Amino acid sequence: MARIFKNKPGFMYSRKSAVFPFTSTRSIETLAFEEARSPSHKPIPDYSAFVLHGLMGSARNWRSFSRNLASSLSTFSPPSDWKMVLVDLRNHGRSAGLPGLNPPHDIPSAANDVANLVKTQGWNWPDVVLGHSMGGKVALQYAMSCARGDYGTSAKLPKQLWVLDSVPGIVNPEETSGEVEKVLETLKGIPKTIPSRKWLVDHLTNIGFSRSLSEWLGTNLKKSGEQETFAFDLDAIIQMFDSYREMDYWPLLEHPPKGMEIVIVRAENSDRWDPHVTQRLERIDGKKGDESEGKVSVVVLPKSGHWVNVDNPKGLLEMVIPKMASIV
Repeated sequence: MARIFKNKPGFMYSRKSAVFPFTSTRSIETLAFEEARSPSHKPIPDYSAFVLHGLMGSARNWRSFSRNLASSLSTFSPPSDWKMVLVDLRNHGRSAGLPGLNPPHDIPSAANDVANLVKTQGWNWPDVVLGHSMGGKVALQYAMSCARGDYGTSAKLPKQLWVLDSVPGIVNPEETSGEVEKVLETLKGIPKTIPSRKWLVDHLTNIGFSRSLSEWLGTNLKKSGEQETFAFDLDAIIQMFDSYREMDYWPLLEHPPKGMEIVIVRAENSDRWDPHVTQRLERIDGKKGDESEGKVSVVVLPKSGHWVNVDNPKGLLEMVIPKMASIV
């Protein structure tokens, strides 16, 4: 069992006189993670969900959404007690630079890290996994590897898999906006030590990036003496992005494992979706399955671009809450 370092409880989310603790936790042998729990006197919650962020994101991007999700599920009918585990994937957030997270830096390795986290902590396998963007493909890989028995006989498939604005197949660079590639190319040209976050934000906005994107990239900085550096290894981030584009999970969607539902959420205003991809998803969504396989459903999140937890968090919660409550 890995040694665990726990910080003091942070944000206390209150709703209807209930207190929702938020705890930041790190294992030196596995991924860094944070927890948000609905109120309960039980030492172990009834259900758990893992939340996986996107490229150059981190667990904290999903704090508010996860707190609200745990809160809502505790008062939904039937009420249920949930633990939300917000994971910092390899090379991201507080997992960046941790020992033991060795190459290759790709989607299968990132999914294997999640399985190792479950085993190391001695947790029950998650009932639900939600993944945004790159995290969506990590979630798909996790489910596929779990179904194949890659994580051992004790591993259990999640009952639900949420893939949030993440193209499930090979991503053709010619069919994308090229924004991510431009960001990565720009970051390669930035000095390793940066005077301040303000300097970075001003520099990025001056060369044409939006202020919101520039400020979000600034959240990846950490103190290094009097200056700042990026928390992540840029070369490893690029390897993960390349793997994201190359991995193909259409076969999993065509034949989902029995007992699991995969929900693909496509943001209405997202620039990630080519028409032939959406048409293929519609065919899968309309296909009548049998009891030997799981289920795939496709939903569109209105009034949202790619950043679903920022653009329309209320709408996303309204989609997720009833379905998660249905497994209780």
